[in-house]
Amino acid sequence: MFSVFLVSTVVLVAFSLLPLWRHDAWWVRSLDFPRLQLSVIALLLLLLELLFLDLSKPSSWWLVVFTVLPLIYQMWWIVPYTRLFPVEVKPARAADRQRTIRVMTANVLMPNRNAAALLERVRQHAPDILVTLESDAWWQERLDTLETDYPYTIKCPLDNLYGMHVYSRLVLTDSHTEYLVEPDKPSMHTLAHLPSGHRIRMHFLHPAPPSPTENEASAERDAELIIVAKSIAGADTAVIVTGDLNDVAWSRTTRLFRKISGLLDPRVGRGMFNTFHCKYWFVRWPLDHLFHSSHFGLSGIHRLQGFGSDHFALLTELVFESDRDAAHKGLDANADDRSWAKAKAEEQGVSSTDVPRPGKR
Repeated sequence: MFSVFLVSTVVLVAFSLLPLWRHDAWWVRSLDFPRLQLSVIALLLLLLELLFLDLSKPSSWWLVVFTVLPLIYQMWWIVPYTRLFPVEVKPARAADRQRTIRVMTANVLMPNRNAAALLERVRQHAPDILVTLESDAWWQERLDTLETDYPYTIKCPLDNLYGMHVYSRLVLTDSHTEYLVEPDKPSMHTLAHLPSGHRIRMHFLHPAPPSPTENEASAERDAELIIVAKSIAGADTAVIVTGDLNDVAWSRTTRLFRKISGLLDPRVGRGMFNTFHCKYWFVRWPLDHLFHSSHFGLSGIHRLQGFGSDHFALLTELVFESDRDAAHKGLDANADDRSWAKAKAEEQGVSSTDVPRPGKR
């Protein structure tokens, strides 16, 4: 029994320590994802050790200590995405439809053919902007039925799981579709105009994940996030970045994106809003994101019902309140963060100047 607990604890410690290594191999970076699952495993292992080990022996207590430490460490990463933590984005002070923007982000899963269910979610929740990921020409044909109510569009149908579409009630100007890092992975960039006259710079992203079937390293994904973050840093226009980033909210690279960009995460202090995997409740992570500048208060954020995809859609409602800057506190970048970000971009030979800045003259 002691040997079983020893091996289990060593594996748990190894899985907890490996992500500290900045190596971008998929098998290292993938361990950023299951921090909640590893916390549960650590807690169960701790309870079993307390029940079945001979606690009169020092070796048993050493095992207990080395099980508690990974548990505390994993919880440190995920507690900000629970109600135990203070909210990062303050609630909107009042409803103001002229200053409100509702964004629905939906990875449709390209082979999924239940477009009717997604269209029903759109009719039910009435977002101002719908962004779809993995949408190909088949999906575009079905989504185009929305154009009566959503006349402003950006379309990039692809059959490689990286197609992307935007449908908007709000006026969109200065729109761009770019391939920032990889030649077959698009991103979209536009300026949305609220009825109040305020303008919002928007970036829609879907970089490839680090995995044995995609990119063997996270370098391409990380570089795309970094150059977008750098292009946003210090912007005087309101900004929203949304999409399937193929990274979890609590990873070092997503945190680096937030530090460099200065954007806020409305999930902090509210919940994880795990959007993937739709079918397997025990392996769910927050892969679909919406980050925004300090110009907004939060009216609501919801994970919607499934529609046949392996992702749930994410609906976020923000209210433009430009005087709220001092009310929000995000993450700050230090010299090491900036150096790391610079190295990631240079490794892929890309720059923040490659990213469109809609509305900037």
